[in-house]
Amino acid sequence: MSDTPVKQQSTAAFYGQAVASFAVAMVATTVGIFRLNADAWVRGFLGIAVLYLVTSAFTLAKVIRDRQEAGQIVSRVDQARLEKLLADHDPFEKI
Repeated sequence: MSDTPVKQQSTAAFYGQAVASFAVAMVATTVGIFRLNADAWVRGFLGIAVLYLVTSAFTLAKVIRDRQEAGQIVSRVDQARLEKLLADHDPFEKI
């Protein structure tokens, strides 16, 4: 019963698609902001807002991933304790 969960890794194609999608979105947003018919301070504000949104999204994704990994570790510890209790238990032992 020492089955360790298989760690799922994303494929290279999925990773490439995610990177390309992020790059296209950032370039499109940057071009849209710079071509906007507005004052420079408005475009600057929108640019800073986009950068803040991107960094916040990365931070949120990391926090969610870390909490999920911590939950898996606790689950594995609990499972190991249960397996030890079951292995040590002898139902035919006389008291």
